[in-house]
Amino acid sequence: MRGKAKTISLPRRLICDLMRASIDVPFVSLSRSLDIRPLQEARAGAMAPAGWAAIFVKAFALVAKDEPVLRTVYAKWPWPSLYELPKSVALVAVARVEAGEECVLPQRIASPETMALAAVEAEIRRAKTAPIDDIPMFRKIMRATRLPLPLRRLSWAIGLNFGRQRGNWFGSFAVSSVAAYGGGELHPITPGPFIVSYGVVGPDQTIHVVIRWDHRVTDAAPIARVLTRLEQVLNTEIAAELRAADPKPIRAVRT
Repeated sequence: MRGKAKTISLPRRLICDLMRASIDVPFVSLSRSLDIRPLQEARAGAMAPAGWAAIFVKAFALVAKDEPVLRTVYAKWPWPSLYELPKSVALVAVARVEAGEECVLPQRIASPETMALAAVEAEIRRAKTAPIDDIPMFRKIMRATRLPLPLRRLSWAIGLNFGRQRGNWFGSFAVSSVAAYGGGELHPITPGPFIVSYGVVGPDQTIHVVIRWDHRVTDAAPIARVLTRLEQVLNTEIAAELRAADPKPIRAVRT
């Protein structure tokens, strides 16, 4: 059968490099359905509620503020070690269409735990709609992706294997989901150390959450506690911020 050769686009080349960098990470995963009824009630009462990606970015970062292991990465150079970052850095998988091709690019959000939820949402929305050259993270990653293969491999090796550079290039955790397209249990991979995925909210007001992590960094018991704490943060801090930020006006009822 005779087909047609197609050039690999820059966004697709980026995914190829990302998968190569992720292949040796010993990932394990834990999933759980979280009861988010208070959060859902708060979102229903907000005039313009933040999207789920922004909500999970800030909620996970708030948990990580008190859980240093969630800010820890595995570094190989100059010798194998664990490196604790001083703050959370999120990478959000942003779906875009470039030159007629669907693609995914990573938006970097530093210290989301200190940002207003609306500001996190604005960063993600801008990454979805602004030209690639207007987004610093996109410019940076596309410059690296344009390099010849030997230089590209070298830049990825530096970014992956030094603790400080891993924080700059790959963040302390990532968020990815297909909930906007109908849901499904997504198990994505990244160079690590943590990636959070979520589904759609069910009729019983629960949402299915998957955390995949680098087993060299931590074990399952701490992640089980993280999921419990994540549920609490979603229903308290995040819900409270939604209620306070932009409540819907209450319509007067004539008696």
